[in-house]
Amino acid sequence: MWHKVSDKEKEDIERQAKGIMDSFVGKLASVEGRLGGEAVVERDVCERAEDGGKCAEMSRKIMFENAPNFDEDFIIAEKGGW
Repeated sequence: MWHKVSDKEKEDIERQAKGIMDSFVGKLASVEGRLGGEAVVERDVCERAEDGGKCAEMSRKIMFENAPNFDEDFIIAEKGGW
């Protein structure tokens, strides 16, 4: 339920968020040390080749099959209902 957040609640949220981020950074630092450096992928071509729209049409078909409501080229969705 929505309620106005007090200054004390804001401070508590900020403190908790900082604690979460500090914990995450600490865990991430330990993972980076085990990887032995940056992961780099070298490629001759930086863009994928288009196949004439075959993937786009397949993705479009799947997208519309998963949509509960659609009208021709548009998915009908509730505005801001989440």
